Amino acid sequence: MWLKPEEVLLKNALKLWVTEKSNDYFVLQRRRGYGEDSGGLTGLLVGTLDTVLDSTAKVAPVRILHQTPDSQVYWSVACGASLEEISQHWDWLQQNIIRTLSVFDSGEDITSFVQGKIRGLIAEEGTSTGDEEDPERFREAVLRFERLFGLPQREKLVTYFSCSYWRGRVPNQGWIYLSTNFLCFYSYMLGNEVKLVYPWDEVSRLERTSSVLLAESIRVCVRGEDHFFSMLLRLQQTYMIMQQLADYAIVRFFDKETFIAEHPLANPLHITQRALEIHARNQSFRAFFRLPQEENLCEVHESFLWVPFSHVNTLGKICVSENYLCFASQDGSQCHLIIPLWEVFSVELPDRGSRALTVSLRGKRALRFSEVRDFERLAATIRRKCGTAGSPQHYISNPDEEGVMVGQSQAVSTEALMNVFHPHDAENLDPKMLKERMKEQSWQIHFAEYGRGTGMFCTKKTRDLIVRGVPETLRGELWMLFSGAVHDMTSHPGYYGRLLEECMGSSSLACDEIERDLHRSLPEHPAFQSDTGISALRRVLTAYAHRNPKIGYCQAMNILTSVLLLYAKEEEAFWLLVAVCERMLPDYFNRRIIGALVDQAVFEELIREHLTQLTEHMTDLSFFSSVSLSWFLTLFISVLPIESAVNVVDCFFYDGIKAILQLGLAVLDYNMDNLLCCHDDAEAVTVLNRFFDSVTNKDSPLPATVQQASATANDKSIHKVDISDLIKEAYEKYGDIRTEEVENMRKRNKLYVIQTLEDTTKQNVLRVVAQDVKFSAAQLDELYLLFKKQHFVSCYWSVCSPALQNHDPSLPYLDQYQLDQSQFSSLFNLLQPWTTHTHVRSLACSAFRLLDENGDGLVNFKEFICGLNILYNRSFTEKLKFLFKLHLQPDSAEDGVIRKCPERGRAKVDLQEYLKQWQEDLQRREENIKDLPRINQVQFIGLTKTLYGVFHGNEEEESLYRAVARVTSLLLRMEEVGRRLQESSPQKTPQSTPTSTAQPETSPTLPTSPETETLAKGEGDRPESPTSQQETAPSHSDITPTSTSRPSTPTSSPTGTSSPVLDTPTDTPSSPSAVRDGDWSFSFEQILASLLNEPSVVRFFERAIDTDSLIAHARKNQLKDAH
Repeated sequence: MWLKPEEVLLKNALKLWVTEKSNDYFVLQRRRGYGEDSGGLTGLLVGTLDTVLDSTAKVAPVRILHQTPDSQVYWSVACGASLEEISQHWDWLQQNIIRTLSVFDSGEDITSFVQGKIRGLIAEEGTSTGDEEDPERFREAVLRFERLFGLPQREKLVTYFSCSYWRGRVPNQGWIYLSTNFLCFYSYMLGNEVKLVYPWDEVSRLERTSSVLLAESIRVCVRGEDHFFSMLLRLQQTYMIMQQLADYAIVRFFDKETFIAEHPLANPLHITQRALEIHARNQSFRAFFRLPQEENLCEVHESFLWVPFSHVNTLGKICVSENYLCFASQDGSQCHLIIPLWEVFSVELPDRGSRALTVSLRGKRALRFSEVRDFERLAATIRRKCGTAGSPQHYISNPDEEGVMVGQSQAVSTEALMNVFHPHDAENLDPKMLKERMKEQSWQIHFAEYGRGTGMFCTKKTRDLIVRGVPETLRGELWMLFSGAVHDMTSHPGYYGRLLEECMGSSSLACDEIERDLHRSLPEHPAFQSDTGISALRRVLTAYAHRNPKIGYCQAMNILTSVLLLYAKEEEAFWLLVAVCERMLPDYFNRRIIGALVDQAVFEELIREHLTQLTEHMTDLSFFSSVSLSWFLTLFISVLPIESAVNVVDCFFYDGIKAILQLGLAVLDYNMDNLLCCHDDAEAVTVLNRFFDSVTNKDSPLPATVQQASATANDKSIHKVDISDLIKEAYEKYGDIRTEEVENMRKRNKLYVIQTLEDTTKQNVLRVVAQDVKFSAAQLDELYLLFKKQHFVSCYWSVCSPALQNHDPSLPYLDQYQLDQSQFSSLFNLLQPWTTHTHVRSLACSAFRLLDENGDGLVNFKEFICGLNILYNRSFTEKLKFLFKLHLQPDSAEDGVIRKCPERGRAKVDLQEYLKQWQEDLQRREENIKDLPRINQVQFIGLTKTLYGVFHGNEEEESLYRAVARVTSLLLRMEEVGRRLQESSPQKTPQSTPTSTAQPETSPTLPTSPETETLAKGEGDRPESPTSQQETAPSHSDITPTSTSRPSTPTSSPTGTSSPVLDTPTDTPSSPSAVRDGDWSFSFEQILASLLNEPSVVRFFERAIDTDSLIAHARKNQLKDAH
């Protein structure tokens, strides 16, 4: 059968294939183990491997590869089960393709043509056979998925494939299951079971790879460990789906600034393989043609387009969206064009024999498409959409209407600042101006041949003109066209004016930052030394911050916008900024500049590939990442004079980030010799700075007052480098870098960059926490991952989970991940070292209130781990104190309510608040058990129940219960004695401590509530302790209880200090723990002294906790607990 052409990374892995037939363009191969040599050792090995594979994953025994004579790259185009079957495909290629290929001049054109033909054959076969998955088989796979991995039923299985997982050098044949949030694999062979479950949010590397052993495989790196999956029948399709799911998780969980609620995949419960494919196709379509986010690809048709300027038919694809008709060639001519459907006024079918249609446009232009397979359907689609795609009336001609009065009666500028401060002088006969006019004439000739505006043909000649430099008078127009900003502005008439009316005069943190940077934006240029330029810059930046509050304002946006305002009208500059920030440089202008870091990782990869000599000299390429950050953020504007930098911006708007990467490589290549002589980073920085100072634009018509002369401008000893020559060299040496390749590298490196940032956060958090706890480094690492995963578990299956907001990368490291009460309770119950008795599980709410120091309804990792450290590693006194404090916590009607300020991450740092918090932490470290308030009747009953629950299931359960019963009985009798003493000597009451005012003057001889009677007996559902209560009294004869004042500390009672994260307000008569009339209370010292005389209780709390086992148990059951 025909296969969708896929690149074969390795021609003969382990000599597994034997060539049967070949010619200049195709190779027919047979797999060893099939046919004549099946009896050999290699044949037996290959045959054995293929036999153990599942039938759906078996490698086809024969295949056809496509190759051109000047290329080492092979493309699979067909496969078959027998030589007879594949021979039919071979004969068809010989008869229909071979002769045609001889007319092409280059190998790229041949490959493009072959790929187009093969895809057409597949499309024809697909119309009759269908390509839908069998629903019954998929339901069976879903049941297997749920049974094997124990994930919640809400987890959505997207697709599954048969493959081999390599553990060392041994393949494990099984099935890979790709779900919304997890990558799973299961294999069971010869008693050996392999089960993998990895969340996508932990994947740091995902790439196609090859080796002599594995041939083609998919490498997945999770927590620094590599996993390889191979022998996939549809490897490229599998890889694309995995890449999309991983990217979806990254954007949704880590990079929320770019994730919108209207995202096509916003609901994780509705993600399907088809939805992923449609989303990827729409993304590629919009990115290639630079169309607005609202556009989606509706139809695709292969056809030939008559190109009038070259008088040839160009093979390509017609892409139709809601409002645009686009065409892109596939024959290597790099020709594409975009037609707004509102420009179309008729569609005709002149020649049904050639399946042609003619699309007539306003302005007496027409496009002729031929060999369109479904030409009648295409014609009907265009006619229908022409009626619905109304032409947006974007008024730009009347300045009085265009101006919007804002602020101090300032109107929106309708002229580019360069026209205001440096108007074009047509009579100037300066040589530079003459050269500028020659450029303008070249572009006018181009417009005459290829069209002007949105319907212009973009070809190789267009790029050549861009490389030579755009004329000053056309720069704004061409930037708008090539960036796609013209489409955004046309489809949103009046939007900028309305935005200004809403935002001007408002106050926000972004406005403050904008105001601070206004006078730092090209301060040497006359335009920004006047109120005209400054006001325009303020309006554009403020309007964008209001439009996109997730980004708001970021440094470097002011520099870029100031250059845009020089050559574009104010509203055009706004839409250019939208195109740059939201499409061309995604994730650049946010708090973590993730996009810039990703492109720097791509830059490093390209350096390794193209500048091997430099790579060998500098083993650590991170230096180039740090020094090149400003190159990417400002498009070289911050390092080059403005007259040279605008030429770079020209190329950027035409070719995107590819132009910046090429120029970066050219800069390093130009300075290769000097960089190789550098001994440290400082010398390398000096070399690059001197180079940028030497870059000039000899053809710039700008006057000296506008140009940014460098410090070495008049130094004739320094060799000058013309920016046009540098850009030309960049395109000549590195122009073969494909945009698709750059986008794939971006996706691959984004996972790595995000996980690197997450690892940095983890290391900083653990460094701060490690000094306060007694967990080992490995245990802390595991506990942090559990804490972090608990956050994600709460977000996996919700469309817009509120818990997503609990992760804020803009906060200090400790507060980036925080758990609310529900999340905390689930994790606390998994990790607490005692039994899962019902009453013990309810302690999680009290523990949450205790550990939530600032009362914002969230607990960070330090607060959580310090509480856990007490239960795991501290002394008996500290553990008992923790339980004591839990029951002092008052019940609140607002339990679980998050009171975090939504702007907390963007707020300015309050140093006074930090100093105050630091002082409070030091004070808490000095807390003594004497400072703890007394526990009242209700709270003491709860503490006793907790102790019974903690002991439940222990091997010494009976003795522990009896010990608690003895202590409870003793404390109650002590309280009775104290009350009688109070009654017998009432005259001493006024001289007591202030807390005595809350004590009753008279009290019953013994509390008679059912709960009290239960405590005296030992607990209602437990047998009464046979031990006589009298036996325990003598052991506490040294304690003199009183209800009027706190007792003195027993000599046998040790004192301790509390954890720095725990703090309880002192007891006051108005506090909830104050003693009420008719109640009784105990101090912590009384309870501690009583329990210290019970060896079984002390032994229980002092025993060593198996931390590793508890962590392993929590890791195993964390997902199950989410059911």
